[in-house]
Amino acid sequence: MSEPKGALGGAVAAGFASVREIGPLGMITLRAKPDAAGLAKAVKAAVGTGLPGVRQIVTEGDRACGWMSPDEYLLVMPYTAVAGALEAIGKAMAGAHHLAVDVSDARAVFRVEGAKADQVLAKLSPVDFATLAPGELRRTRAAQVAAALWREGDGFTVVCFRSVARYVFDLLASGAKPGSELH
Repeated sequence: MSEPKGALGGAVAAGFASVREIGPLGMITLRAKPDAAGLAKAVKAAVGTGLPGVRQIVTEGDRACGWMSPDEYLLVMPYTAVAGALEAIGKAMAGAHHLAVDVSDARAVFRVEGAKADQVLAKLSPVDFATLAPGELRRTRAAQVAAALWREGDGFTVVCFRSVARYVFDLLASGAKPGSELH
């Protein structure tokens, strides 16, 4: 079975910053109380990281765990690793109240890269990008839709619902058009 394409088939836009779809990625929403038995063990088994602090994302290679709310974590991994990760979570948290759901096909993921990548996102999101540190995850909005984003390397990873993927990509691409830089 071949790996599915992203929501937009790998859309790309070039401007003063580059915008590209990087999905599909494997994603699991894991909900549990922060002190739930086996939670840290489950995250370690699923993605190889520890639990992140509030508004943080911890990355280990091509896997990550992001804090989404006091009882919710976003686990990111290769698309083909989701089934094994769900099994590992189930074993580690057996007997503990939790919810682990594959949301891979319900999300779209984009990279905005370049020296002025923050300007593209600043046009869409009420975030102070000058103070957004590497490893900090923000749940916010991109224009009028829910999004999560974090700084990584020379750019940002942006996650949104698949149902609004075209809208978000077009916003990002328009925000990166040459001549529209912020001054």
